[in-house]
Amino acid sequence: MIWVIGAKGMLGSAVCAALKSKAIPHTGTGSEVDITQKDALFRFIKSNPGIGWIVNCAAYTAVEKAEDEPEKCRAINALGAENLAGVAMEEGAGFVHISTDYVFDGTLNRPYREDDAPGPLGVYGKSKLESEERVLLKNKSAYILRTAWLYGEGGSNFVRTMLRLANEQKKIRVVADQKGCPTWTRDLAMVIAACIEKNGALQPGIYHYTHEGVCSWFEFAQKIFEYAAELNLINGIPCLEPCATSEYPSRVRRPACTPLDKQKIKTALNIDIPRWEGRLRLFLEKQK
Repeated sequence: MIWVIGAKGMLGSAVCAALKSKAIPHTGTGSEVDITQKDALFRFIKSNPGIGWIVNCAAYTAVEKAEDEPEKCRAINALGAENLAGVAMEEGAGFVHISTDYVFDGTLNRPYREDDAPGPLGVYGKSKLESEERVLLKNKSAYILRTAWLYGEGGSNFVRTMLRLANEQKKIRVVADQKGCPTWTRDLAMVIAACIEKNGALQPGIYHYTHEGVCSWFEFAQKIFEYAAELNLINGIPCLEPCATSEYPSRVRRPACTPLDKQKIKTALNIDIPRWEGRLRLFLEKQK
């Protein structure tokens, strides 16, 4: 039995769907089980015997708001993850934790490898780095998957925001000087399921997974509108204008360029990773 934490969120629901497609027994919880309270976690475990894996998709992801709520962000992202890692260790269950490219500062001139030095710029990134450190200290058998720029069914994400704005505004400005790797939650969920299917044969530690290719938010928006117009998901392509991060004053410094090197997981799972453009197109086709 697989226990998916944050099962009602965008990634958690995709993980549940992936497990269902593979006929892997699973159960999911949301806010009804407070991951910051170890007693609540043990109560759930005791009332649901047979849990062999825990997948933590729960996270505080409001990057701007985190600057105003640092303790809440840290409690969910770092302390909650540590609790889950500890419970998994005590119960003899496998543990998968999701992290982010925001653990890096975005100044490296090549894709980030798993062993590159982190340097988070804001509260959110710092909380996720702390989560990694606490998880690995508590549970040396844990798997950590760093990912980026998620979109999918349900929840708030860039693709859905752009589709909505396309039918509301004639002109849209999008940041062109931040670059990364878009990732469909369905594909990440299948990778998580593949890690579980290895049943401990995969070397524990940190792995990177996003789609292949790198783009800016502006280039991402261009493709969203191009494909959405072809599929009649929007009434027309709005005027899209590039802008600089500096034109959007914020207390949060975001990493400028965080492509993730994925050779480690490609080798470990013997998989090919598709480019982001084709996966975006397929996702949009499924919205018709």
